[in-house]
Amino acid sequence: MMANLRVVLVRPRGSGNIGSIARVMKNFGARELAIVGAARTRSFWARAMAVHGRDVLSDAKCYATIREAIADCNLVVGTTARSGLYRNHNQTPREAAPKIAAALGAGKVALVFGPEDHGLSNKDIETCQLLVTIPTDSEYHALNVAQAAAICLYEVFVVSTTIRPRAEIRRAQAEHVERLFDIMRASLLKIGFLDSQNPEHMLLAFRRFLGRAGLEDKDVRILTGMFRQIEWYADRGWKVVEEKEKRGVKIR
Repeated sequence: MMANLRVVLVRPRGSGNIGSIARVMKNFGARELAIVGAARTRSFWARAMAVHGRDVLSDAKCYATIREAIADCNLVVGTTARSGLYRNHNQTPREAAPKIAAALGAGKVALVFGPEDHGLSNKDIETCQLLVTIPTDSEYHALNVAQAAAICLYEVFVVSTTIRPRAEIRRAQAEHVERLFDIMRASLLKIGFLDSQNPEHMLLAFRRFLGRAGLEDKDVRILTGMFRQIEWYADRGWKVVEEKEKRGVKIR
């Protein structure tokens, strides 16, 4: 199942770290390395640090955005060393591993790591349904990104090779969920529910609880239809409804 795990590096700065992550992916059976932004995957340091993971390194794919990198994934897991309003409900790698392993049984899972200097931004974590934080000593929280990848991959590997869990639900692909949020944003802005200056603040709350629930394709279709109906009503649908009510026509 580890072959279904995609490691996504967002704007990595050090080519040596990219190589180190390719090596640790090889250790734990992960094959797909995705890089958001420019990366020197063919540099001396990347190849030197990859050692026997050079095949993983050479097969790495680059994307312009996180959304493109995780489009076909059923679960997106972000990693963060920081806490805050947008980073509640974090789990340790050991706590999250059974959920990740279960999702691997049904499809692709993305494990997302941020830049070495400051990690994933609030914007970066929007697409993540689950956030993982590695417990560390209070005097120094930050881990090297390759070390963090090794810890997370190890925990998932142990669960996936010993328990062989089955997926509880078959989650919708990330791109389908993102399209839902595109429609949700438009409709809720139209009725004034979202603050036009900062719509993502409230949308992130929706992302968090819907992400924890785990959306299946049928859930996405139902919610998409509901928000399209809201948008239609706000545009001109209320006139149609009002006219039907006056004529005593049944409203579906």
